[in-house]
Amino acid sequence: MITRRSFIQKTSLAAVAALIKPDFNFNHRYIGLQLYTVRDAMQADAAAALAKVAAIGYNSVEGATYTGTEKFYGMDAKAFKALLKQNNLIMPSAHYRLGEDQENGKDVIGTILHDWNKAVDDAAAVGCKYMVCAWLSEKERGNIEHYKKIAADLNKAGETCKKAGLQLCYHNHDFEFIKTDDQIPYKILITQTDKDLVKFETDLYWLTKAGEDPIELYNNHPGRFPLWHIKDMDKNGDHSFTEVGNGSIDFKKIFKYADKAGMKYFFVEQDKTPGDPFVSITESYKYIKQNLV
Repeated sequence: MITRRSFIQKTSLAAVAALIKPDFNFNHRYIGLQLYTVRDAMQADAAAALAKVAAIGYNSVEGATYTGTEKFYGMDAKAFKALLKQNNLIMPSAHYRLGEDQENGKDVIGTILHDWNKAVDDAAAVGCKYMVCAWLSEKERGNIEHYKKIAADLNKAGETCKKAGLQLCYHNHDFEFIKTDDQIPYKILITQTDKDLVKFETDLYWLTKAGEDPIELYNNHPGRFPLWHIKDMDKNGDHSFTEVGNGSIDFKKIFKYADKAGMKYFFVEQDKTPGDPFVSITESYKYIKQNLV
């Protein structure tokens, strides 16, 4: 029997819970790690490294080695997917290069411009939902006209992804916000790509370093940012990388705009760590678990 007193108690508890619960609705069951953070361990022994990542509490990862090898950490899609499953991990996203750069005078396979159909097939086979253009080399950046060509290349690659049920994204650094030919390259990429074929992975560290406001970006282009990199900036003024929660980026404020951004998955990334990267990613995980999700 529900008495007036028990009803008041339950509704009061619900009200408190509503105050505590984050005001966003993305799939926060997943706390992800960009595996570049533990790249040396992954190269030495991928199975052992993934076991350590899972033991910390991460249940999602983002890959980073397919370009050039057409393998996931030395494994084909089937074998790597089995290893992920063994550790109760998913890999909803992976990074790829554009592919304009050559190595030893030869095109690099497993890139957006070279053997992309196989890359898409393998991404689907391993369980990815997103394929991300990770970085542009200095040679690939060029002038504004070249960025327009890159936007066209991304649209074409995005069509291939869409046919396979995947989504192409572009991951930013800070150089895309430096004026070129009196224009901002990032603006070219985001306005001259089809909003359904090409979405974006926002790296919150690099956005901050570039002096950009991610919230303004999310408000101006709602739903365009399904992936985030959660990376903090040290407060000491040298813009060094640090563990999530130790730095100057207000993640609590930014996470309130997850719905506006269209965020589905996020990944911790720390390009450099002061010591053992597993210590650093443990610290980041604990902060996220206690404060963001």
